[in-house]
Amino acid sequence: MSTSALSTLPETSAALVRDLAGIVGPQWVRSGLTDRLAYNNDCWPRGIILTRGRRIHQHLPAAIAQPRNEHEVAALVAWARRTGTPIIPYGAGSGVCGGTLADETAVIVDLKRLKRILETREEDMVLRAETGIIGMVLEKELERRGLTLGHFPSSLYCSSLGGYLAARSAGQYSSRYGKIEDMVLSMRVVAGSGEVIETGADPLQARPRHGVPALGPDLTQLFVGSEGTLGLITEATLRIEPVATHRFYRGFQFGDVNLALNAMREMMQAGLRPAVVRLYDAFDSLIGSKRSSTKKNVNEAPWLFDRLKRHASDVVPEQLFGQLKRRVDVATKGLLGRIVGQPLILNALIDVLPADCMLVIGFEGTALVEDEANYAFELLSRYGLDLGVEPGMHWLQNRFNVSYKQSPMFDTGSFVDTMEVSTTWANLSNLYESVRRAVSPYVFVMAHFSHVYPEGSSIYFTFAGFGGDLDDTLKRYEATWKAGLDAVAQSGASIAHHHGVGLSKAAWTHHDHPGGQALFGALKSAFDPDAIMNPGKVYA
Repeated sequence: MSTSALSTLPETSAALVRDLAGIVGPQWVRSGLTDRLAYNNDCWPRGIILTRGRRIHQHLPAAIAQPRNEHEVAALVAWARRTGTPIIPYGAGSGVCGGTLADETAVIVDLKRLKRILETREEDMVLRAETGIIGMVLEKELERRGLTLGHFPSSLYCSSLGGYLAARSAGQYSSRYGKIEDMVLSMRVVAGSGEVIETGADPLQARPRHGVPALGPDLTQLFVGSEGTLGLITEATLRIEPVATHRFYRGFQFGDVNLALNAMREMMQAGLRPAVVRLYDAFDSLIGSKRSSTKKNVNEAPWLFDRLKRHASDVVPEQLFGQLKRRVDVATKGLLGRIVGQPLILNALIDVLPADCMLVIGFEGTALVEDEANYAFELLSRYGLDLGVEPGMHWLQNRFNVSYKQSPMFDTGSFVDTMEVSTTWANLSNLYESVRRAVSPYVFVMAHFSHVYPEGSSIYFTFAGFGGDLDDTLKRYEATWKAGLDAVAQSGASIAHHHGVGLSKAAWTHHDHPGGQALFGALKSAFDPDAIMNPGKVYA
């Protein structure tokens, strides 16, 4: 975007900045164009496409306020009610559904300064913390004490506790420890009404692990997953566990996806509790086997074009190498774009690959977990081939890498995104085939099955596409999501499992919860009577 175009972007009023500064202090109000641009998107790929296309004005907030405590959060909400200003809660910005997007009338409330661990009651295995704390920081502090929350999303290094609670997040170990809603006992929330709500006065009594819960609505579960549309979560009390002392990881190969799904279902319905279960479809398995190979020439082989650039640096004079490198970069990007731009051909090639698929499974806990792991490995061996410990350990050592490997695709002018959906075992194969069939005309698609439970599983689709110019790319991206989520809704599955809804899926929420929109409206009236809290999210 040119300098003249930037100058036409709406400016923040001095009165608004003064109001915010009076609440959080002048140094904690961000109103300059650079700061507002930094908050105009979370990690929603549609926003990344717009940003790379230099369309940066669509979700530019009026300002960003960074409160240091719950008192200042409450003061911001009270001010927003008086002025009719929309408030957008912001954690670490790692969401991928547009859940933090604003416009020039809205103020983003960045909660990262609320980052204290307030209490750790090891005798009760309970933690109390502010919600702006980054997941890895929290986990490292617990680990230092021999404890764990057990919540390990792939974004652990760049996501916050508040984001987990707002989006009903699932970590990679959800089959063992549960999702975040299974861990949280109580929260403090500044509702849109201005009221500060403690959702459980004594969380150990209010929501026991076993037994009959108290009568009336569970306020904790009403606010978990509400994505800031009812209030801002400032503090949470959660269950914690002893850190694992024993770990057992394995890989298995199966003849096809359905055979593997049957083995997984039998294992989970036998009452076993693996920490991680991840089944990769044929193409994802092929990639995984290359990544995890112990052969150096396979494991470390860079792209052909990377090799060309490396060797060129050895034989081309330094003053010419930069120009050559730029030309090779252009060729690489153009080639990749043309390949990804032919999704029907790519997906047809996948269909003729060998149907073999790989499963990674891991157990962790105390010494007693070894018997459980051995039982599971013996059960899985009846259906597939035991590949030994190497695939499992490779996954364990690289499990946080995937979130940082998408940028090169955007550099080529392509896009990449993920769609996590879920359903029962009986419907799982149908859901997998329906979504693949629906999106295949638009994008190249592969998938893995993870977050596995006795009742069913999540499917995590990864897709990539190329549309040419910005308008074509957006058109292809939006057509992909519409086709995919329409297929999910028609199959009777859930449109989300752990990424939340945000803007990207809001038009499909009513399929998951028939009659739920009226209930959501009633909750908004009760907790957010002025409709200022993260408008437009969750339900469209």
